[in-house]
Amino acid sequence: MKPRIRVLIAEDSRTVRGYLRDVLAADPELEVVGEAEDGRAAIERCRELRPDVVTLDMMLPVMSGLAATEYIMAHFPTPILIVSSSTNRGELFKTYDALAAGAVDVLEKPQGDEAEKEWKRRFISAVKLVSRIKVITHLRARLRPYPAPLERVPGPSPERSAERIRAIGIGASTGGPGAVVDVLRALPPDYAIPILLVIHIGRAFGAAFADWLDGETILQVAYGHDGDVVTGASGRVFMAPPDLHMTVRDGRIRLSADTPRHSCRPSVDVLFESIASE
Repeated sequence: MKPRIRVLIAEDSRTVRGYLRDVLAADPELEVVGEAEDGRAAIERCRELRPDVVTLDMMLPVMSGLAATEYIMAHFPTPILIVSSSTNRGELFKTYDALAAGAVDVLEKPQGDEAEKEWKRRFISAVKLVSRIKVITHLRARLRPYPAPLERVPGPSPERSAERIRAIGIGASTGGPGAVVDVLRALPPDYAIPILLVIHIGRAFGAAFADWLDGETILQVAYGHDGDVVTGASGRVFMAPPDLHMTVRDGRIRLSADTPRHSCRPSVDVLFESIASE
């Protein structure tokens, strides 16, 4: 018999904690092995229980969800699914910091304006997916220094490369935001090739991601606008806006609200297919 996925719930609201526990317990593939009401307790129970996945609220007493994420990922890496209702700009930035520190994915708490059955399905699906992600130790989270660019491999200068390469596409899904941050941080100041970026992240949490990335890298990061010229946009990163597909055609950004691809809009596949065609 396949072992059940062991879940630790970190949530300060007793009501919400009980709701999450009941939703998870109703699935035969999942087992709630522990609960924590604050960030410090989340760390201790994660250390003791070694769950397969942690569902973690960002706004926790004693230690915040961000601080707990940084500690867990630095000392005993565990797949973390952020489950939060934090949607103002400051709290969103903390969520992005947690993703950069190693949290795998983020899901909004049920808001009461969506079908309960659909939210439960998305929650269970996210927990199962996150549990399968192979996470690594994030030593940088212990001190959080701003990383120096990686040593550059000798080769053509950015200007010469830009003559041959018009743009680069980057896509990331579950577990990918932290890797995207690492890639962009490591690029040199004179990087000349424009980047087209799609990240699969829920609409509620994608609202300020480009602004946050812009502050994390020396490159200029902004949401793409329909008609933006890509070719020659040296040092710019065009990120797909929340809930819109982004493609490139005739050297310009094109946005659309076409049907989601594999439940994703924006979709990495849609961007990459347009780049290949272009």
